[in-house]
Amino acid sequence: MRDGLSVFENRTDAGRRLAATLSTLEMAAEPVICAIPAGGVPPGLEVARALKAPLRMAVVRKVQVPWNPEAGFGAVTWNGQVFLNQPLMNALALSDAEVNAAVAKARMNVEERIAKFAGGREEPGIENRTAILIDDGLATGYTMLAAIEAARAGSPHEIIVAVPTGSLHAVNFIARKADLVVCLNIRTSPTFAVAQAYEQWHDLTDLEVQELLIQARDMGLF
Repeated sequence: MRDGLSVFENRTDAGRRLAATLSTLEMAAEPVICAIPAGGVPPGLEVARALKAPLRMAVVRKVQVPWNPEAGFGAVTWNGQVFLNQPLMNALALSDAEVNAAVAKARMNVEERIAKFAGGREEPGIENRTAILIDDGLATGYTMLAAIEAARAGSPHEIIVAVPTGSLHAVNFIARKADLVVCLNIRTSPTFAVAQAYEQWHDLTDLEVQELLIQARDMGLF
């Protein structure tokens, strides 16, 4: 699939193909599927189903650039850790007040999503387990880096990052941080968008994520 476009029908199809690859791996310990919402939930559910592994939410939200919410200069993770891209912050000339406000907004969003998706349920632990971090793709890899660092705090036996698609730069970057990276569609072009790997693409709503989690709960995975 290297350098292919529209190689997956949708996130669910991508998850099934990812699950087929992961099913062939020998893992050091029992896996826990850590899906990064929203886009990582459909493939995460398919992997959890195939591996008969518990599913948990790995909520990570970017710290938004004040004048461009689509861009981020950091991330806040489900365990409250904050990761900031200091060189980018310097280049953007962000004030302390702007940084603090953006971090507070991201932190609040993480707390709201945890409450919405976990519903008060205690997430399965990853201590001495194989934590499989799943998203729908790797663009810059910065969100996944934050997820890896947060997962390390849970003392897993190993961390596997599994994504359907990713830029070569991001895959190489994350490969230095995780124990293993599985990426089915690596793209080497100068420009990259996760959506280009999918025939059908839209931003998942929180309601769609909740419906998927109901399916996972009915299957005993969540």
